[in-house]
Amino acid sequence: MNNYNSPLSERYPSTEMKYIFSPEKKFRTWRKLWIALAETEKELGLDITQEQIDQLKEHAEDINYKDAKEREAVVRHDVMSHVYAYGLQCPDAKGIIHLGATSCYVGDNTDIILMKEALELIRKKLLNVIGSLASFADEYKSLPTLGFTHFQPAQPTTVGKRATLWIQDLLMDLSDLEYTLGSLMLLGSKGTTGTQASFLELFDGDIEKVKQIDPKIAEKMGFAGCYPVSGQTYSRKVDSRVLNVLAGIAQSAHKFSNDIRLLQHLKEIEEPFEKNQIGSSAMAYKRNPMRSERIASLANHVMMNAMNPSVTAATQWFERTLDDSANKRLSVPEAFLATDGILELYMNVASGLVVYPKVIEARLMSELPFMATENILMDAVKAGGDRQELHEKIRQHSMAAGKKVKEDGAPNDLADRIAADPAFNMTKDQILAIMKPENFVGCAPQQTERFLKESVQPVLDKNRDVLGMEGKVTV
Repeated sequence: MNNYNSPLSERYPSTEMKYIFSPEKKFRTWRKLWIALAETEKELGLDITQEQIDQLKEHAEDINYKDAKEREAVVRHDVMSHVYAYGLQCPDAKGIIHLGATSCYVGDNTDIILMKEALELIRKKLLNVIGSLASFADEYKSLPTLGFTHFQPAQPTTVGKRATLWIQDLLMDLSDLEYTLGSLMLLGSKGTTGTQASFLELFDGDIEKVKQIDPKIAEKMGFAGCYPVSGQTYSRKVDSRVLNVLAGIAQSAHKFSNDIRLLQHLKEIEEPFEKNQIGSSAMAYKRNPMRSERIASLANHVMMNAMNPSVTAATQWFERTLDDSANKRLSVPEAFLATDGILELYMNVASGLVVYPKVIEARLMSELPFMATENILMDAVKAGGDRQELHEKIRQHSMAAGKKVKEDGAPNDLADRIAADPAFNMTKDQILAIMKPENFVGCAPQQTERFLKESVQPVLDKNRDVLGMEGKVTV
């Protein structure tokens, strides 16, 4: 309690995402990379025995952290400290650990591996959000609701159609994520300035053998290949591209959270609220949209955090500088942890939205009479009325009804006013028949059906194996 603990390790993300960026995951990956390098060098003819490799494999996961920490206090170098600690456990192989490589061999390749695994987890959760929203959109595809532009009453839409807007944003994010995920490559083992000079020396100038190092390492680590050229590090634009994908997800989630918070204010749709949940320490009746607010808060962090790798990529010098390191250790894991927290909340909210159709109908009907005036006018003209005269009368009745609503807080009585005006020659029942909400939603139900069938369902069908996750809300 007397030390700082990051909320991004204590409060928001899942256990799975936290493990991906844990020290244990990192250092175990380092050892896997050292084994892959040793195996590659043996296959290409260096004097490395299978017994040495077997010894490395025997201690791939039981890391002697105490030895590494004590060594780092002396040499001030994390990679060499772990080379030393690994060598203590594998005395027969200590001479071939990290042979020919630089620190970036384990550091940068591990970063790519962790980002790949983290993107795959983000992808699963993104698909589950899309799945929940698709079910919601289908259920409410025909429920009319008041549309808004500028948060002012506008032409009606449906609750389900509105949800398709949230889904479409997420499908864009999914496309960006999958492209970026599919384009990730390892750094490989390219030496201090990317020339592989140390390996050319190790293999006595045999460039054909040197050319095989990166493909072999990539294959052993489950990648299609390595970046063809690099300095000492992979281009820091890679980090920028990845975090831009996360920032895109944050944008979409933030927009959704804004809509839910506004709808909850209107009492039309609410996020889940647990039986014993407290909304306010002072106002016991309150049902604050804390999940959606937390989504927005974390999304702000992710969107702003995307600037870090952007600036880092822009300000690197030549083959590398080290001013990327401290920033990268913070910005990349935090972006993933926060995005993971966002999607945990998004899954929870999307699968538990509470809809109040009567409130939605009441608000729509309070505005619909104004929107129906053109239809009423057309029917009255068809019945023999004078269009210019009726247009002026509708304008006057609309102004009077609007004034009554705004100044007296009274219900919208425009239908009663028109029914009472003999110039229209219409009964209130006839007017109400014209004012049926479903007559004013255009193609919204059909658009929703087509979108779900053509754009969403194929994606969900392709990814059935990852659906069924439940979002968790921590304290």
